[in-house]
Amino acid sequence: MSDLNTAMIEKYRNSFLHEVEANVEEGEWVKMCMQCGVCSGSCPLGNAWEHPPQEIFMMIRAGKRDDVLSSDAMWMCTSCYNCIARCPRGLPITHIMHGLAHYAKRLGLAPKNQPTAKFAQLFWDNLMKKGRVNELKLGLSLYFMNGFGEGIKTALKMKNIGLGMLKTKRMSPAEAFGGHGVKDISGLHKMIKKAQELEDARIGQSAK
Repeated sequence: MSDLNTAMIEKYRNSFLHEVEANVEEGEWVKMCMQCGVCSGSCPLGNAWEHPPQEIFMMIRAGKRDDVLSSDAMWMCTSCYNCIARCPRGLPITHIMHGLAHYAKRLGLAPKNQPTAKFAQLFWDNLMKKGRVNELKLGLSLYFMNGFGEGIKTALKMKNIGLGMLKTKRMSPAEAFGGHGVKDISGLHKMIKKAQELEDARIGQSAK
């Protein structure tokens, strides 16, 4: 390979692309995007994206680190996998978008008060208490995540659905005080802690 080709490749593989490859799940696939736009056209939330996936990938390759990591685009992914199923090159787009969201959060760069990010944290906190999601508590947390007043408005708006769930025994007030849990919650917490240690070690190794 000529020196000119080598120089062009190094210029293309900018430092942010290297960073994504090293720290983001499936990040090494970003450079394979051919900008066809099938992912955005296949996405049920295509019209709501600040930057659709192929645009995010191009921004990464252009070194626009702050614009990418502070965007709410990654948080819009609903994991429907339409993009992966239809991508001509088979890019794991869903995994990359979630990986970018996770990385931005870990760096403290995720957008503030982003609804999906708030939901993800509420879901995780709920899950980690007993190892299983308490749907009633999670629902109430979502209703009131933007303040007491908004929570009351949402609860009143959804009252008919709530009453219907109570009548069909799909929701029980007893769940709020108890609820199901895994048998060994301390074991689960140890597993999560170990997984985080392994991930931190992998990232540290990749950064060298």
